[in-house]
Amino acid sequence: MRLALLTAMLLASLAACAPAVEAPSPVEAAVEPPALEDYGPAPPVEGRVWLNRAEPTSWESLRGQVVLVEMWTFGCVNCQRVIPYLRDWHARYGQQGLVIVGNHYPEFGFEADLDKLRQAVEQWDIAYPVVQDNEGVNWRAYGNRYWPTTYLIDKLGHLRYQHIGEGAYAATETAIQALLAE
Repeated sequence: MRLALLTAMLLASLAACAPAVEAPSPVEAAVEPPALEDYGPAPPVEGRVWLNRAEPTSWESLRGQVVLVEMWTFGCVNCQRVIPYLRDWHARYGQQGLVIVGNHYPEFGFEADLDKLRQAVEQWDIAYPVVQDNEGVNWRAYGNRYWPTTYLIDKLGHLRYQHIGEGAYAATETAIQALLAE
């Protein structure tokens, strides 16, 4: 009897907490622009080995553009799942001033192999520049700890947005649009 009473009370409690209206699906939900605070000058992304570039990308040459820095490694499943969104944003916003730079920092020894990195870039049809950061210079400059991590840098070279992990694609795209409009 006690169990039945407790169960009834729990069900009544849950029913009282249930929303009266069904929540919109994530696709239908409006995305509030994320807070785009100014975290100060972003560290330059540097490296000797660049893929999809004839020469290294000069950080100064990126002034006046919005830069998305993606910390990733090709063996990371979570990183692989972000790549289609990066490709889409590169195609959609590249002509409007978005530059994506993939910073490849290996988690495991086999990921440090340049030929394997080239194969991954080709396999996933990555057209934006990728720097090989085997020594972790850029990784440490950003104080990064997780794969994948996305950073957005405004036209003045200031860090304005960060997202760790997969997801938040709509919020990140909204932040890209807001920074391009500045």
